[in-house]
Amino acid sequence: MAAAAEKMSPTDPKFDQYDFPTTAPEAQSGHPGHTTPEQDEKVVKLRAELLEEGYTERLDTLSLLRFLRARKFDIAAAKLMFTNCEKWRKTFGTDELPAVFDYKEKADVFKFYPQYYHKTDKDGRPVYIEKLGKIDLDKMYKITTGERMLQNLVTEYEKLADPRLPACSRKAGKLLETCCTIMDLKGVGVTSIPSVYGYVRQASDISQNYYPERLGKLYIINAPWGFSSAFSFVKGFLDPVTVNKIHVLGSGYQKELLSQIPKENLPVEFGGSCNCEGGCELSDMGPWQESEWVRPPAWAAPKEAPKEEAPAAVIENEDPGYEKKDAEGQEGAVASA
Repeated sequence: MAAAAEKMSPTDPKFDQYDFPTTAPEAQSGHPGHTTPEQDEKVVKLRAELLEEGYTERLDTLSLLRFLRARKFDIAAAKLMFTNCEKWRKTFGTDELPAVFDYKEKADVFKFYPQYYHKTDKDGRPVYIEKLGKIDLDKMYKITTGERMLQNLVTEYEKLADPRLPACSRKAGKLLETCCTIMDLKGVGVTSIPSVYGYVRQASDISQNYYPERLGKLYIINAPWGFSSAFSFVKGFLDPVTVNKIHVLGSGYQKELLSQIPKENLPVEFGGSCNCEGGCELSDMGPWQESEWVRPPAWAAPKEAPKEEAPAAVIENEDPGYEKKDAEGQEGAVASA
């Protein structure tokens, strides 16, 4: 009883307003629904420190746990990671991107670099597919720019967080925070890999630094001869935890891939039976397109206009002490929002 009484709940109704399951399906330490009292206290402490420094967004328990897990529950390290992420979001304009970014050249870019979400794996997670074999940066940069490619990447990460993962969680009846990734290297020679290192490294940095704990499994398929030495370079800028989630497979990948992804959800070209009308690459099929499971994403909600403050003279005339009380109340609201 005493131990139970001492446990500090990390949840806060001001931030934790979810409409999907919030317990992780596997009892892994530090994951929602499977935290220790010490881990819960660290969530509370991290939130309090961030509030004290003026941060008010993305302080929900699920988000803070992801940052804490990414830094082994070291509060100082998790806090630094979070604050660096918030600075990047402000500089990159991340909050506005999902609602305003129009990747109108997407179909043309996909001729050289298909990147897309398509249905779910057997755990219910979104499947994300990249085909690196067709990459031709010279031709791509005649269609788009590196900046717009990164903006599209970030937009898709934001849409993964909302509405994709919440829709998948509702359908699966359990919390899903990660995706299953297929990286197809068919047609990629070892000599051509360095030409795309610049973009791939930028993309990897964004993934690791600003979207922690989003990778469930990564299948690298059609790995060419000599890939191991090239992959050793890639591992140099990947977190060790991430490396453990990676499965490098050659051309005989179908059996292992189908053990994780239902045949009807896997595109035909990878050994599945799915053949979406208009092509799987541009279909964006998944629970996030099904009305039963999807909800309007938070980023699509109209922003509230700032409230105008009443003139100080009027406030003082109504109640000499009101202005002071209102200022204190506003400070309190910011500190606890």
